Amino acid sequence: MASKLGQVFSVKRQSPELIVPARPTPREVKQLSDIDDQESLRFQAPVIFFYKNDPSPTMKGRDPVKVIREAIGRALVFYYPLAGRLREGLNRKLTVDCTGEGVLFIEADANSTLEMLGDAIEPPCPYLDDLLYNVPGSDAIHGCPLMLIQVTRLICGGFIFALRVNHTMCDAPGFFQFLKTIKEMICGADQPSLMSVWQRKILNARAPPQVSRFHHEYNTTDIENLNDDVVPTVPMDHKSFYFGPREISALRNHLPLHLINNCSLFDLLTACLWRCRTAALELDSQENVRVSCMINVRGKHYNMQLPPGYYGNAFAFPAACSKAGLLTKNPLGYAVELVKQAKAQMSEEYIRSVADLMVITGRRLRYVTKGNFIVSDTTRSGIAELDLGWGKPLYGGPAGVVSLISSYMKYQKSEGENGIVVPICLPLSAMKRFEEEIKKMIQGPITKNLHIKKPNEPLCKL
Repeated sequence: MASKLGQVFSVKRQSPELIVPARPTPREVKQLSDIDDQESLRFQAPVIFFYKNDPSPTMKGRDPVKVIREAIGRALVFYYPLAGRLREGLNRKLTVDCTGEGVLFIEADANSTLEMLGDAIEPPCPYLDDLLYNVPGSDAIHGCPLMLIQVTRLICGGFIFALRVNHTMCDAPGFFQFLKTIKEMICGADQPSLMSVWQRKILNARAPPQVSRFHHEYNTTDIENLNDDVVPTVPMDHKSFYFGPREISALRNHLPLHLINNCSLFDLLTACLWRCRTAALELDSQENVRVSCMINVRGKHYNMQLPPGYYGNAFAFPAACSKAGLLTKNPLGYAVELVKQAKAQMSEEYIRSVADLMVITGRRLRYVTKGNFIVSDTTRSGIAELDLGWGKPLYGGPAGVVSLISSYMKYQKSEGENGIVVPICLPLSAMKRFEEEIKKMIQGPITKNLHIKKPNEPLCKL
């Protein structure tokens, strides 16, 4: 449904305040891991939740602003580093000064209902600047609050819960762990069901560091452009694309028989988006292009021995590589095979090699910007189901998109169909071509003549 706003959307905000831990917390300095403090993660990551006026019996008549504000203070007792400030030391190593100064909080009211917002709840939300006001001076990496929160009441009784967190502090599963603690505090718990664990040294570089894997996701050779500006210099367009059962089935029909039952939803979507995005950008056929897949190493599969409750960044993003011409001219199965190969690189040794790379180069490297596309799957993080006492959100997940990074989020259409929504950011001139490429994949003729690679064909010819 489209937006039904018949007037200018406006938000009335109270003055920002600092929420401090509800009880005294240790004053100490903690080091981030070498995975946490790489250049790639030095940014503020916004998430947003839209809740209907559907309170549980215990929440009826209660003000969500007051309830959430109090719960955050109680949750910070257990996540007190989030109430501190980042400092940068020797070789740009980040530490957290656990000062207890608190996180920024804004109380607000909007002149709208959820129904009036319509499709505006899909990422990228066009009203994000109003629903998560960027307090001047609050968005730096060092010396600023590590989190910004705004709770906005709606005239229908629903509300919007928007947050921005410094990504060096936690990844999506780690952040959800904090949000779940807020939920438990709202429900009256005295402590989290899963206690927070710091122990960032687990993902520090080894002594001595030893880079044992190829890391095509990072620029390790072109020192002059090592940290080139990622801010686009041309007008950009932001749109979301929905993939439900019909769209997914249509994409699978493009696969050869040996991949139909051996291809995850992530493999399929990533291959499709990478191929369509590359075609839309109209790159030179010999240009190297990449898709970098964010893969988390929590759980037994990777044998990382990360303790339950660890909320730091615990992922790497190995890259699949191709010449642009090969990617766009070959059937979808070609891209799927490359994505599967990239994922297969991920292991305990791979992420330890990343940590070593951060240290051995003497620079906190950032991902390659030219010809790169980075994807993150948040559908299993639990964020989309965060119930604070008013039911599950109509939408819950990342609030926007940048030029190189897209996330996969759960989304339920108004008629009840469940699917995945993916925000895409492209130059204005390329977005229409991207829409046409996606349409061809979903509605066009089926091609199953997969490019067959030679047995020893390398993952990346760079």
